[in-house]
Amino acid sequence: MPDAYAPVLTVDLGAITANYRLLAGRVGPAACGAAVKADAYGLGAAMIAPVLARAGCAHFFVATVDEGMALRPLVPGARIYLMNGLPAGSERDVQAHELIPVLNSMGEIERWRAAQRGLGTRPVGLQFDTGLNRLGLTPDDALRLIGDPHLIDGFELALVMSHLACADDPEHPQNRAQLRRFREIKDSLRLPPRLRGSRTLFSLAASSSIFLGSDYHFDLARPGAALYGINPTMGAENPLRQTVRLQAKILQLRDVDLNMSVGYGASHQFRGPSVLATIGIGYADGMFRSLGNRGAVFVDGRRAPIVGRVSMDLITIDVGHLPRESVRPGMNVDIIGPQQAIDDLAHDAGTIGYEVLTNLGNRFQRRFVSAA
Repeated sequence: MPDAYAPVLTVDLGAITANYRLLAGRVGPAACGAAVKADAYGLGAAMIAPVLARAGCAHFFVATVDEGMALRPLVPGARIYLMNGLPAGSERDVQAHELIPVLNSMGEIERWRAAQRGLGTRPVGLQFDTGLNRLGLTPDDALRLIGDPHLIDGFELALVMSHLACADDPEHPQNRAQLRRFREIKDSLRLPPRLRGSRTLFSLAASSSIFLGSDYHFDLARPGAALYGINPTMGAENPLRQTVRLQAKILQLRDVDLNMSVGYGASHQFRGPSVLATIGIGYADGMFRSLGNRGAVFVDGRRAPIVGRVSMDLITIDVGHLPRESVRPGMNVDIIGPQQAIDDLAHDAGTIGYEVLTNLGNRFQRRFVSAA
């Protein structure tokens, strides 16, 4: 039986579809994929990936083999890319589930060549590090491959990709520098002979880089955060629809007075009479402790500040400024909703929207709606 006190997370599949179509239109004639790693950024890949496939998405990006294996039956026929590479011993699982590992090192290239001798030719990708200094083939590796294309002889090269470090800052000079390096790789890399019906796609743009212009789009874009409503355009109005609403219930009201405190550490003291509401959500549900004494929720559309520390299962809010008849136990308040977007909550927590979404807990009642 559902817990009547449990927080409710509503995911708008129609809004996600609308965001995908907006992004696909933005990058056309390039193709538009979707990053659904980390369980579609915490929102539920099992529900979201099939919706995106019906909207025309044929390229899905995950981080790990386990994510790819779980995704395969949901999107039969789609291409699923493993961006974290090829773990040792995973070759048979990769083949059995028709996954495309994105190779990030010369060692992975060697292992893929050896695997092909036993398993046959399968699609594969390469990632080149053009300045992020995270995963990917190094500049020296790139020179080796350019100088000796026989190192990837026999590969069915489905994807060549890189990733920008500063795409959310359109004026940052590193964007153009990485674009230049990726173009140099594209122009210099001698690709293996194409198999019948195959084509190598080049991909640089993720969410924010889609909005840097067509120079960054190449053959395939791979948005993630933008699909889920996170603003990809720093300092500008969000062009995308909000996709989630997070609500929690007021469990109890109590009157407080001058010099009374609330929560662990008595970190907030009241300066006069007020009313305190206790809400059934806490850091076990993804509410960052940093929101204590600085974040807010919305009660019937009106802002109510979080007072005291966020605890594991509860937060407390000051509702003394609201009409008493408008606040009652059992009513829902909005944590994320019409008045407070994902990015707004992230700002108050001192983090980014990506971390807000991927930290959402598993104690919510999750509701998926398809309203466009």
